[in-house]
Amino acid sequence: MRSIVKLSNRLKIAASYIKDGALFADIGSDHAYLPCYVCQQDTEAKAIAGEVSEGPYNSAVASVSYHNLAERIDVRLGDGLEVLKNNEADHLVIAGMGGTLIASILENGKEKLGRTNRIITQPNVDERSVRKWFLANNYHIAHEAILEENGHVYEVIVADKGEDTNNMMGDGLEKQLLFGPFLMNTKSAFFRQKWEKQMEKRSRVISQLRKAKIPDQEKMEKISTEIKWIEEVLHDDKKQ
Repeated sequence: MRSIVKLSNRLKIAASYIKDGALFADIGSDHAYLPCYVCQQDTEAKAIAGEVSEGPYNSAVASVSYHNLAERIDVRLGDGLEVLKNNEADHLVIAGMGGTLIASILENGKEKLGRTNRIITQPNVDERSVRKWFLANNYHIAHEAILEENGHVYEVIVADKGEDTNNMMGDGLEKQLLFGPFLMNTKSAFFRQKWEKQMEKRSRVISQLRKAKIPDQEKMEKISTEIKWIEEVLHDDKKQ
C-alpha cells in the first residue's frame, strides 16, 4: 500500500467536513492531495479533481495513479465547475484561493449544484464574498474553523443547502458576513490575532486617506465603520 498522503493543516480541516461515502469535487485540486487523502481514509468516497492548467492537471493524474486511486478519483481539466456534469457531486471543495474568486466560480457554475448539499471553502482572503454568495443562493453556514499556518491565519467555511434562521440574519448581518457567525461568537486566539492585525491595517489606510488632497469620504466612512465593528467584537465580551 502506498504511504498516506500528507496534507497541510488547513486542508485537513477542510477534508474533515466531507461526510463518509461522499462523491465530492475538489476544484483547483493542484496535485489532488486532498482527494487522495480522503479516499485513503474513507474507502467508500469517490472524487472528481478539477484543474484549469495542464501542469497541475498532469501532477494530479500522476498523484492519483501513484496512490492506486484511478478507479475512485477522476481527474478532469477545465475551468471551475465546468469539469462537473449537472447534479454530479454531493459535496464541493474549493480551497486555497481568494474569496472573490471562489464566489465567482460558484456563481458561474451554480447550475451544476443541484444535488450539492455541502460546500466546503477555504478562502485565503475576502471571506465575506463567500458568505455573501452562500446567503444569496440558499446555503447556510453550518461550520466555521480558523487556524494559523506558516504565519497566515486561514478560515474554513462550510455551508449546507437550505435556509437556517439561526444565523446570518437580523440587524447584525453585515458583521456576521465580515467576521463569520460562529467565529465571532467563539473568538478564538487565532480570531483575535487576525482581527487585531486587520484593525491596525485599516487604521493605516485611514491615515493615508486623510493625507490625500481630496479624501475619499465614502471609503473612509466604510473603513471607520469596520474598525468600530472590530473593536466591538473584540471587546464586547469584556463588558459582561
